[in-house]
Amino acid sequence: MKKTIGYQHVLKWLKTNKRKPFPFQEKTWESYLQGYSGLVNAPTGFGKTYSVFLAPIIAYLNQEHGQSKKKKKLGLRMIWITPLRSLAKDLARAMEETLLELNIEWTVGVRNGDTSISDRQKQKRAMPQVLLITPESLHLLLAQKNTDHLFDDLACIVADEWHELLGTKRGVLVELALSRIKGIIRSRTDRTLRIWGISATIGNLEEALEVLQPHQMVPKIIVKADAEKKIRIQSIIPDTIEMLPWAGHLGIKLADKLIPIIKKSKTTLVFTNTRSQAEIWFQHLLKIHPDFAGQMAIHHGSIDFELRNWIEDALHTGILKVVICTSSLDLGVDFKPVDTVVQVGSPKGVARFLQRAGRSGHSPFETSKIYFMPTHALELLEVAAIKTAAKTQQIERREPFILPFDVLIQYLVTLAVGDGFDDKIVFDEVKNTFAFSELLAEEFAWCMQFITQGGNSLQAYPEFHKVVLDEEDGLWKVTSRQIAMRHRLHIGTIVSDAMLKVKFLTGGYIGMIEEYFVSKLKPGDRFNLAGRSLEFVMVRDMLVLVRRSNHKKTITPSWMGGRLPLSSNLGAILRKKYSQVLNGNHEEEELTVIKPLFELQESITHVPLEHEFLVELIKTKEGYHLFAYPFEGRLVHEVMAALVAYRISKLMPITFSIAMNDYGFELLSDQEIPMDDAIVYDVFSPDNLSEDINASINGTEMAKRKFRDIACISGLVFQGYPGKYLKNKQIQSSSSLFFDVFESYDSKNLLLRQAYDENFHYQLEEPRLLRALQRIQQSTIVLKSAERFTPFSFPIKVDSMRESMSSEELEARIERMKAEVFKNLDEDDSHYKKRN
Repeated sequence: MKKTIGYQHVLKWLKTNKRKPFPFQEKTWESYLQGYSGLVNAPTGFGKTYSVFLAPIIAYLNQEHGQSKKKKKLGLRMIWITPLRSLAKDLARAMEETLLELNIEWTVGVRNGDTSISDRQKQKRAMPQVLLITPESLHLLLAQKNTDHLFDDLACIVADEWHELLGTKRGVLVELALSRIKGIIRSRTDRTLRIWGISATIGNLEEALEVLQPHQMVPKIIVKADAEKKIRIQSIIPDTIEMLPWAGHLGIKLADKLIPIIKKSKTTLVFTNTRSQAEIWFQHLLKIHPDFAGQMAIHHGSIDFELRNWIEDALHTGILKVVICTSSLDLGVDFKPVDTVVQVGSPKGVARFLQRAGRSGHSPFETSKIYFMPTHALELLEVAAIKTAAKTQQIERREPFILPFDVLIQYLVTLAVGDGFDDKIVFDEVKNTFAFSELLAEEFAWCMQFITQGGNSLQAYPEFHKVVLDEEDGLWKVTSRQIAMRHRLHIGTIVSDAMLKVKFLTGGYIGMIEEYFVSKLKPGDRFNLAGRSLEFVMVRDMLVLVRRSNHKKTITPSWMGGRLPLSSNLGAILRKKYSQVLNGNHEEEELTVIKPLFELQESITHVPLEHEFLVELIKTKEGYHLFAYPFEGRLVHEVMAALVAYRISKLMPITFSIAMNDYGFELLSDQEIPMDDAIVYDVFSPDNLSEDINASINGTEMAKRKFRDIACISGLVFQGYPGKYLKNKQIQSSSSLFFDVFESYDSKNLLLRQAYDENFHYQLEEPRLLRALQRIQQSTIVLKSAERFTPFSFPIKVDSMRESMSSEELEARIERMKAEVFKNLDEDDSHYKKRN
């Protein structure tokens, strides 16, 4: 790289800190100075942030050299978009330290949901040179009046952790905001805005860059680090393998093995997949090792932000020995004392696992250490699959969202709430985004009609005439203060169940729990939150009032949406691993440990090879069971199970109950299930898939549930004011009413179409289902019968009983089921009993 004034200054600073730039960092700086936009891809801890952050600073220093001493006051130079609030706080600290050491008089500001009103007002009067902001807050900025001048000095926008935003509606918010800011800058200056993304783990880099900067005429580049991050993955192996595994059974039993790992590490992050799991693990570790009191904390999205901030600061300073956390600490947070990570249960995806591993050893020269703790025996195969995927770089793709009309409608109203917009200019800008590149002029016209007249079916209601044309300047605007206020309150695309704040009677917030959980509580009931035992007193003014409790028997809140589906490429590797266990063609410790379980499976029915597909027919006292094992994740299995049930029912009148997990599914009937080698290929056929899916499930009802979120995002349903949010039941009722009206009287409504499209692609996962059925047709389908449950079928069976039984009843039932399975084993198989 040419030794410019700016580069020399940065190089001198790096040398002072006994560092030198990596080649990919220099390549990024050089590309930036040559006018490129781009995407930086490098392992966690290699300095991706500095590769992009220092580029505009070098450009600024080059520009300042030789200019007169008298300088105009510098405005906003860089917008840094972050998906998480905690990430913004940590980055701001690092950026401020860097600017101070470089002796550059730039300020760094943070703008998100935690930013106070006074700080926002200060920013509006005098913008910082670097603004860290979430996608939602960026749209709130566009919804303010007289904001165009804020971007006069803007040189660069950075989308940090772009892989987390890509494939979500939050990512579409970013695309739309970029299109507007580029348009504003084009109309006011002749400068070119550079757009850069940062990503650690993603399988479709070229497409990711195309979504971020889709304009064909703009020079763009992918900068990829040559270096490979060293990651050591180690499984925590149980002393004995459960021959009939079931989900969640093993994890807590291995907790004692976790204590020495925590003790020998400076700081350990223990990742769980759900908030309720985090609460359970916090309480259990404290119970078996009370010395962790004061050294252990819990961190997840439902804990009050002040407590989260304290935990993050304590991680930086090394006060805490261990933190139990969820995805709230997944991204980009640089906690140097953290040298060990533990993953409890399968993360269901390679990218997520590697992202979490990178939280430890957060520097290029350290090895990231991650321990995998299975919650049941079969998960040991998942970590073996993850190891293979990590070695071969089989990272999941993130599929971008296409044509989300609810986000577009919200965006148009956002612009109308701000300074207003010219529909012809904005149409061209929106067409230049990846998400709306296929947008038709008539579809945009429909969106305009929807925000101005409520579409064809809501014209009679003035509250849906939100946007009007200002005759003076010809711009579309929101003139009603009430509509503007309501809109600003709900800008964003994350629609969750109503959350209520939890507060001590004596004062002080603890966190948030969902309304549906609170509705089940009676005064005196006790629950855990933020690692504390709390007694429910009452709900008042949308606050859950509690007092401290010393009782050991408590319940743990469950938050909706806690189950992650198995990714498609991990499922493919997993199928291969299953076929390797018995043939010994492997070196993985996990496959060796799990071998006795597979020997039992083979002795009862069969272990499928890579080119085989196993279907089990099992008769028990409960009835007739069909188990199938596609390894495609629970969402695909839910639809596949309904599809197969429908096709069997066409052969004879028969009803089924359905259960599934990530490995397979169960159909249960009180009648014998008609099945033979010919029928099995027919019921798993990809032919007539769409028609049979529509006949096998209530697609309209599923689309109606999906429509709830679309109605909220598009502003069709108002969710309420702070402290007085509408109940989930009310929102669902209102959105269902609109759905029925559109279905009956406005069949060409784009929001209605979107509900069916999203249901098709994201809920039913029909494209993935089709690929799975095509694969099954090309496989050898192995049909086996048995009189008892197998190691593969047992976890599915247990999952089907979980919701209808208390934990004590479930444990007792499982023990009876185990006894039934083993009582008929031959004397030659008695060693299986001992192992179990």
